[in-house]
Amino acid sequence: MKIAVNTRLLLKNKLEGIGWFTFETLKRIVHQHPEVEFYFLFDRTPDPSFLFGKNVAPVVIGPPARHPFLFVLWFEWSVPRALKRIRPDLFLSPDGYLSLSAKVPSLAVIHDLNFEHFPEDLPWLVRWYYRSFFPRFARKAKRIATVSEFSSDDISSTYGIDPKVIDVVYNGANEKFLPVSEQVAAATRGEFAEGKPYFVFVGSLHPRKNLARLFAAFDLFKQRTLLVVGEKKWWTPEIRKAYKGSINRTDIIFSGRLEPEVLCRVTASALASVYVSYFEGFGIPIVEAFQSGVPVITADATATAEIAGGAAMLVDPFDVKSIAEALMALATQPDLRRELVDKGFERAEAFTWQKSSDRLWSSVLKALEP
Repeated sequence: MKIAVNTRLLLKNKLEGIGWFTFETLKRIVHQHPEVEFYFLFDRTPDPSFLFGKNVAPVVIGPPARHPFLFVLWFEWSVPRALKRIRPDLFLSPDGYLSLSAKVPSLAVIHDLNFEHFPEDLPWLVRWYYRSFFPRFARKAKRIATVSEFSSDDISSTYGIDPKVIDVVYNGANEKFLPVSEQVAAATRGEFAEGKPYFVFVGSLHPRKNLARLFAAFDLFKQRTLLVVGEKKWWTPEIRKAYKGSINRTDIIFSGRLEPEVLCRVTASALASVYVSYFEGFGIPIVEAFQSGVPVITADATATAEIAGGAAMLVDPFDVKSIAEALMALATQPDLRRELVDKGFERAEAFTWQKSSDRLWSSVLKALEP
């Protein structure tokens, strides 16, 4: 059996949500299925650490696809030619992008449809590409995998896809996210937050992560420090205005991107994790905080409430006061923090990368059926 895989998001030291999904699931699937020939399609020379076994053959095809025009060129010209040479039984795309020109049966992992519901959050050309091509990708795919029941229902209703061809493959979280000792936590606070207790946000600084309202809620609350972990890739005028207008901006600390080992320590040393996105397909930082023994504040909207499963404080992501009240509750009620930590540990057991891999492989087998 031959399976070709779109692995263009496997980038050394640059893995984010979908990249981690690709890395963690494929690593396990390759090891567990040595009988399968995997062809990993990269748009640049890959790091050797991404070739997970002897049954993986790297295929490098250009051009590097990091722009809507180059997406079209890569997926509609380079990919179909590579697939014609390989002649795989299936094309698996963990980021949801497919080749409309290729004749190979396809399995697309579509993580969410944020661009359909909040198109204004994206640059116009990126928005045009997503809204023009993803409906066609969804119809082209023999099967679709997605990361929550919310996203499954959303894909089905938005694109008119039969729910029977959509499989839910929950994300996992890195097993290194664990509680730390008070000594380690104190040292981490000293390194990142001037020794103060802090709330932590982890994620890309994208409009849908709701940072503008989080900054406003922090002003209403302000009894702790807010540590923001992530790159300013999508730093918009609205987010900048909210930050510049914050009367407590000296207590909002930006760490930038952190390596996984450091991120584990920063998460586990926080007073609480705040993840109040107004649109998510999953929300990996929620599970990372659960595993770390840290209480979570998240949004009672889209997939985050589903993933929290009753183990987090839920807020209205569009209500600044609601977010501020949750910050206050976790800052002042140690019994509530302990209760949520216990529930978080239990809830985290539902989400492991091994379970994700098993579910994705099950979806692969379904896609291979005649």
